[in-house]
Amino acid sequence: MKVFISVDMEGITGVVNWNHTEYGKDGYERFRRLMTKEANAAAKGAFDAGASEVVINDSHGGMRNIIIEDLDPEVKLITGSSKPMSMMEGIGPDFHGVLLVGYHSRASSTGVLNHTYTGRVSHYWVDGKCLGETGMNALIAGYYGVPVVFVSGDSEVVAEARELLGKVETVTVKEPRSQFSAMCIHPVKAQSLIREKVAYAMKNLAQYEPLVPAAPSTVRLQFHTSGNADGASIMPGAVRIDPVTVEFTGKDYLEAYRGARAMMSLA
Repeated sequence: MKVFISVDMEGITGVVNWNHTEYGKDGYERFRRLMTKEANAAAKGAFDAGASEVVINDSHGGMRNIIIEDLDPEVKLITGSSKPMSMMEGIGPDFHGVLLVGYHSRASSTGVLNHTYTGRVSHYWVDGKCLGETGMNALIAGYYGVPVVFVSGDSEVVAEARELLGKVETVTVKEPRSQFSAMCIHPVKAQSLIREKVAYAMKNLAQYEPLVPAAPSTVRLQFHTSGNADGASIMPGAVRIDPVTVEFTGKDYLEAYRGARAMMSLA
């Protein structure tokens, strides 16, 4: 049994400020250690359930945050950027389940440090449905026929995951008080719950269904400024919808997702 873990940072317990998530800023070294511990808890839960291989993809910022020597020795870590598949680098049809650890809610929500992939994006739609990074990446897993079986983060992203995926195991590590404040559970408690829920999910895989995307698939991006959309609309195949909105249709979701990432880079 192979397990894929994508780990972000904004949804780790205790993280409530951008400084906590940025290299060289106050608190970053402390919170990257907690990020590593939550990732490792998920890996241990997968091994508890009998996983033969666990791959962790560092999915935050420059993607060089997780401290490899603090992981279970059997874990494989994908680190560094840029990566062709970004937060889902390494996923493929040979995996049995996907775990999203330390995730945050979509832009324009009320979650802690909410955003969608880049601060330039206000909304990310796939075939008419507004999604955050949970949905964006669950569709990539679904493209390969792999279900997302576990999500951890604040209560907003947990609600987002349940609405989108239906049956999914979750751990709420903090409750938002504002975009930059939260009531957080203790890191040891968070790690224990993550390990427990992941083990349950991986022992009961038949309960979960992949989020299979449509083909062809259209991604629509609404940016904060018309200047962002100016840059995005340069991409061949991009269609300008209004001053701040651009969309791209791919033959399948994988192509549409890559088009969206290209547009965000051009923006």
